[in-house]
Amino acid sequence: MAKKRKHSESEAAPQKKKEEVAPERPKRTLLGWKDKKDDQPKETESTPVFRNKEKVLVTCSRRINYRYRHLMLNVVDLLPHCKKDNKVESKSSKGATLNELVELKSCSSCLFFECRKGKDLYMWMAKSPSGPSVKFLVNAVHTMEELKLTGNHLKGSRPLLTFSSNFDKDPHWKLLKEMITQIFGTPKEHRKSKPYHDHVFVFSIVDDHIWFRNYQISVPHNESDKIARGGLDKMTLIEVGPRFCLNPIKIFAGSFGGPTLYENPFYISPNQIRSMQKKKKAGTFVKKVKAKTRRKMHELENPLEQDEFAEMWKE
Repeated sequence: MAKKRKHSESEAAPQKKKEEVAPERPKRTLLGWKDKKDDQPKETESTPVFRNKEKVLVTCSRRINYRYRHLMLNVVDLLPHCKKDNKVESKSSKGATLNELVELKSCSSCLFFECRKGKDLYMWMAKSPSGPSVKFLVNAVHTMEELKLTGNHLKGSRPLLTFSSNFDKDPHWKLLKEMITQIFGTPKEHRKSKPYHDHVFVFSIVDDHIWFRNYQISVPHNESDKIARGGLDKMTLIEVGPRFCLNPIKIFAGSFGGPTLYENPFYISPNQIRSMQKKKKAGTFVKKVKAKTRRKMHELENPLEQDEFAEMWKE
């Protein structure tokens, strides 16, 4: 009769089998065998690399004027990283609807063109969902169709942003400069953008207004279709368009609302300007009426003497 094996001996047997297992075979790739050391991530790759994924939603309000709609379409053509959406009703609840649209379109910023009374154009520039946001009054609007300038640049090319030195003076101008840089600057290696620069966006502050201009960079070429030596000094700027002027009204801490960070003390609404013009016109009419009444009173107080030859030829 066979003897029973002890419990300690039965545990030692499977341990020997584990040691006899062959080492794991390395993975094979198109470039050869891949070692385990290559699978471990390097220290340099562990650090996250910043990639600009800025997307801008561009939309407008209902009953917008055709000139302002053309201006919005010109801005859409200049921004390859933007998304256009349907018209939004400009009511008190427009902030909530716009924030929802920005989230649905997976955007991080918004440009909203709001038209009032078919005459006045307001532009909202907002970072969603946490803010800040700025409300501008748009003046001196000239679209590309109106100007018909000789400048031209390729659609989708990345622009160079230039700012006047006034943007570094006050904190609210610095905030506006940062917002404009993030919204109007095309991200690098965007799928709809071209990998070169051939036009310039110019933002300058004159009389507390931001003036926008778009110029083409024209470089002289020689016969071999290359930049001539010293050609960079001979570069010229040709205006393309559009043109518009932004008058900042208020800067809010939130997206399309919230506590007010800055309010323009020199801002006068278009309604006040029109009422002042009407009063001025009404004042000229009142002056004419007063002059007529004074003339009549003067004639009554100082009647003319009767002429002795007045009734001579009546017969």
